[in-house]
Parts: sequence; structure tokens; C-alpha cells
Amino acid sequence: MDEHLVALEKRMQQLQEAIRQALTQHDNAQASRLGVELTRTQHAWNVLCGLSDVPDAARPELQSEPAPADAEPNQAVPARDQVHQALALLTVPASPKLLSQVHQAFFSSPLNTARLTTLRRDEERSFRSAPYGRAYYICPALTSDLLSPARGLLALSTWPLQQRLVGPLTQRVHFLTAALRLADAAEHLSGETGLPQPVQQLLLHYSRNIHGDTIRGLRDLNALRRAATAELEIHVHDDADHRAEAAQRARQQLADAEQIFGNILRNTTRQRRTS
Repeated sequence: MDEHLVALEKRMQQLQEAIRQALTQHDNAQASRLGVELTRTQHAWNVLCGLSDVPDAARPELQSEPAPADAEPNQAVPARDQVHQALALLTVPASPKLLSQVHQAFFSSPLNTARLTTLRRDEERSFRSAPYGRAYYICPALTSDLLSPARGLLALSTWPLQQRLVGPLTQRVHFLTAALRLADAAEHLSGETGLPQPVQQLLLHYSRNIHGDTIRGLRDLNALRRAATAELEIHVHDDADHRAEAAQRARQQLADAEQIFGNILRNTTRQRRTS
């Protein structure tokens, strides 16, 4: 949980700096959008610290927020920000389905996964037209062999390159890491009546796929953490070494945009054929 809190705190600092820059440039619309995200990130931090006991509807600072211009109908937070919230909680690349489940369980709102393909393309287009113009970008995870976009996995551009790479062991490492992050977050949501139902359903999937048991309360969360940690120790070092080598190769071979959005597969194939 400490790593996630640090990531959220770093994100809040980035947003504050971006807001100051937008105000300096008299871009009030951008500053307003960043302000909304800053409030949501602060709320996520409060949830993990166990400070968010008041429902969102009763929070004055959330009631007074205007809906961003790019928000969907009946949706206070744009899909882009929702993806960021879910990824920041998980700290590992994830599929649209998992992102939707996590956001529904921990942020109490659905995520329209149909928009994510277009969103990812828009993010790359935005970066290429104005590099680093945004505080973060939604980007694909990258395969460790071809350094190309990994199918169906989204990440955050602010993560270190190694964290966005996927190797042969990474899928299991990510699964176990996500289980630990979700268990930590769930512990702060558990009340006298136990875990909320959406959180229980999400954790049940992880628990059954790690040690075949079910989640019923805080004691089971600790058992899930122990099982996930024990298996993670088996894979994590080999996976980290493999991804570190791939990250070094990517930094040597790829420009900034390709390090974020991936190498073009056809170029890699052509290079291999001519070598």
C-alpha cells in the first residue's frame, strides 16, 4: 500500500505543477480539467488512508465541481481519468475489463470500455503533436521481445519503462501484484458489515486463482496477501531481470514516442529480415 500512496502523492504534485503551468499560460479550461483530476486523486488517497468515510454525494468539494467538457453523459469523470484512477490503484498494466471492474468496485462508477481503443489512439496522437503536453498519457504496455504494443493491456506513461514492459513471466507477476494492491485497498473499505459486494466479487477471482480459497473478511485478506507474496517471490526476480534488459534495449533503440506507445511491428520485422 505504501508504494501506491507514494504514487498518488507524486501524481498530486504533478497535477499541481501542471495546473500552475496552465494558469501561467491563461489556459483556464485545462486548469479546470486538471483541478477535477487533482480532487479525484486526493479522494483516492483518502480512501487508501481510511479517511474517506463520507459518501461522494455529501462531499462539498465534489458537489461543486463542474463536469469536464469531454465528460460523457451521466458521467462526472471522463473515461481517461477513470482509467488513470484504476491503473494508479493497480500499479501494473491491465485489460479494459479489469479496469472496469476495479473502477466499479473501488470508485463506484462504471467505465465505458468501448471508448478505450479510441482513447489510446487519441493519446498517441496528442503526444506526437505536442510531446509531454499532458501530465500523463494512457498508453499500451509493451512486449519485451519486439517492444511493440501488447494487445489489450493499458498502462500509464509516467511509470518507468520497465514497469510498462511485459515478458514471459510478467502476466503472473502482474496478477499477483494486483491481488496485493486490491487487498490493501479493500482493507480500508471494510466496515462492520464486511467488504462491499463488488469488492468481494473482484477479490474472489484473485483468491481462487492463487490458493483456491474464498474471501469473507479481513482475515481472508491477510491469507490472500500471504499466498500472493509467497508465489510472487518465485517469479519476481527472473521477471524483473528480463524486463530490465528489455528496458535497456528499448532506451537504446527507440525514440521517446516509441518508448511510450511502442515500436511499429512491421519495421522490426523488416529489420530482422534484412539483418
